[in-house]
Amino acid sequence: MKLNIVRVIGIAAMCCTGALAADASAGKTVYGTKCKTCHGADGEGNPAIAKTMKVEMKPLSATTADVKQVVTAGQGKMKPVASVTGADLDNVVAYVNSLKK
Repeated sequence: MKLNIVRVIGIAAMCCTGALAADASAGKTVYGTKCKTCHGADGEGNPAIAKTMKVEMKPLSATTADVKQVVTAGQGKMKPVASVTGADLDNVVAYVNSLKK
C-alpha cells in the first residue's frame, strides 16, 4: 500500500512540474507553420508584419498560461489559432519557452 501511495504522489508531482513535458522540437514545427510569419523565427516579432498591422509586436516572453490564452482566445488584432490545440498547443508553449533561454 505504501509503495502505491509513493507512485501516485510521484506521478502527480511529475504532472504538476512538467516532467511529462511537452516536446519543444515538435512545437518548433507547429510554430514554424502557424506563428513564425508574424512572430519571427526567434519570437521577437516580424517588424514588417507589425508595421502593416499597425501594432507593437512584443517578444514572446509571457507565462505558459498567457501563451495558451493568447493562442486559444487571440489578443488585439491576433485571432485565435483554432487549429493549435491539445498536444500541439503544449508543444508550441514548450518551444516558445525554449526561446527565452
